[in-house]
Amino acid sequence: MSYYISPRFLDKLAVHLAKNFMKLPNVNVPLILGIHGGKGEGKSFQCELAFQKLGIDPIRMSGGELESPDAGDPARLIRMRYREASELVKVRGKMCALLINDLDAGAGRVDSTTQYTVNTQLVNATLMNIADNPTNVQLPGSYDSNPIRRVPIIVTGNDFSTLYAPLVRDGRMEKFYWQPDRSDRIGIVSGIFAPDNIPQWEIERLVDMYPDRSIDFFGSLRSSLYDEQVRKFVYEIGLDRLSLRLVNSTEALPEFRPPSFDMRTLKEAGDRLLAEGDRVSQRNLIQEYMPVGKVH
Repeated sequence: MSYYISPRFLDKLAVHLAKNFMKLPNVNVPLILGIHGGKGEGKSFQCELAFQKLGIDPIRMSGGELESPDAGDPARLIRMRYREASELVKVRGKMCALLINDLDAGAGRVDSTTQYTVNTQLVNATLMNIADNPTNVQLPGSYDSNPIRRVPIIVTGNDFSTLYAPLVRDGRMEKFYWQPDRSDRIGIVSGIFAPDNIPQWEIERLVDMYPDRSIDFFGSLRSSLYDEQVRKFVYEIGLDRLSLRLVNSTEALPEFRPPSFDMRTLKEAGDRLLAEGDRVSQRNLIQEYMPVGKVH
């Protein structure tokens, strides 16, 4: 499948990586690049495509790894992963980076009801310390006087205002707000539907039909078109034999013919998804279950 890489996104990532592996005279280069923007717009996926284009295999982390029942574990993990990325530069002889996805989900504070733990504080402090001293990153309980190779850090998230303010200040973190424009959206959606031979004008019409939907919406739309064939297969096999057929069978997994991708079908499926998404927003049950305090 041919995927689309936004030129703006690739340019920002490539320049940040290059600057961190150069020695620019009297220039303070931020170690961290923070890529933030709306949900479902493909920040992490665009990072992966850009890394592939640049021939880089980064060390990856998730916001879900930034909490632990043991105080200090997430901060130590960040230091270990950073040193691992630095070591890979020396071993492989090419650039590397530390990628932390959904940083705000693991280290951010949304409102007064969000629990702010020791680990949250230590994660923010650790990233600040690495940004200030990228060649002197020590592990608890040991000290190595030999400097390590500087390695850039890429972090993604939805709302960096939830992070500790000194971490996101200029000098430590360079910010890049990712919001795909119309040409980016057309390119990305063209990649999603590339195997289906949909004319370019229909892709453009589909994108313009749902201008406020995230990129993930179009991936879900394509997936939903296979639901009818899957449903038919499920009931032909029988609900009681479905698990055995799909998990523990000598028969090959089923293959389905491409569904219809005409504009009418796409619109019907898109409108169904749109209605379901709007229904979630309209219900707003959190106000009924937790009426005290403002929920963001």
